[in-house]
Amino acid sequence: MSFDNVRGYSTPGRVSRTPHVSGTRSIVQQLGPRPDGSVPFSVEFNPPRDAAGEARLWRAAREFERLHPAFVSMTYGAGGSTRDRTIRVTGQLARETTLLTVAHLTAVEHSVAELRSIVGAYADSGIRNLLVLRGDPPGDPLGDWVKHPEGVEYAEELVRMVRDLGDFHVGVASFPQGHPRSADLDTDTRHLVSKLRAGAEYSITQMFFDPEHYLRLRDRALAADPVEGAKPIIPELMPITSLRTVQRAVELSGRELPVAVMERLQRAAGDGPEEDRAAVRAAGIEIATEMAQRLIAEGAPCLHFITLNFAKATGEVLANLGYTMSAAPAHA
Repeated sequence: MSFDNVRGYSTPGRVSRTPHVSGTRSIVQQLGPRPDGSVPFSVEFNPPRDAAGEARLWRAAREFERLHPAFVSMTYGAGGSTRDRTIRVTGQLARETTLLTVAHLTAVEHSVAELRSIVGAYADSGIRNLLVLRGDPPGDPLGDWVKHPEGVEYAEELVRMVRDLGDFHVGVASFPQGHPRSADLDTDTRHLVSKLRAGAEYSITQMFFDPEHYLRLRDRALAADPVEGAKPIIPELMPITSLRTVQRAVELSGRELPVAVMERLQRAAGDGPEEDRAAVRAAGIEIATEMAQRLIAEGAPCLHFITLNFAKATGEVLANLGYTMSAAPAHA
């Protein structure tokens, strides 16, 4: 079925222009308990930059196949060959593995016509699950946002555009500590609810390192809109394997590590000229495991892991939580 002849909606309560036609599993449908009663988990990949990076991505994907994630997502490389590789590799994941694949879509440096074309390319690869984001300014994630002259200003507009294009399942981003450009947490919550009202079915959070931030976000969303705020909010976790790496990632997010987490990592790093990478990694795995346990106890619908295209650290956290690896499934 081609993208051009699909013109429907899938959110309950909306009037469909044409019957529901794709039958693609949605992320929300994947969030029920696993056969063994455990909470679902999912993983995030990044677009590989070269052939070696692509090989590493595929090794990780095959490892995760044996752990049966609810879904995998691929972040979006905007512009030029990075964009083309992103679309190609994401399509291959959807076609050549058993993994339910979610494609990220950002408005950065794209006209509406280009965005429509990208959505069409994903649809032609069989991808009907999109995570819609406004995206960060290239070169400086915390810099001033400038929309494309023929693009969209807000993620809410992009959600509506994708939903109007056809039978897609759409997720959005949420921010436990608020988006860096939001005036305050109440404003940020209103933006989240607006995206959900526009047709998003769930959200995945920005990474965080204090479960209380996630729990308060969930409370704010429910208070702002008891219907839309009840949609699943999936927490994103990053197993820390290097103090330097996590510090850089947190800086790019516009936030800081909680004092207790930073002190714990610094103790592990030691006082020498070089950090004790093995000790930091062990502490990072422990921190991620403890966070996951708390989130599971608090009813998180899924655990979403940033992997940086490696399977080992996330696999260790999952093993600590009792997830087991099975024989490799038959490839799609």
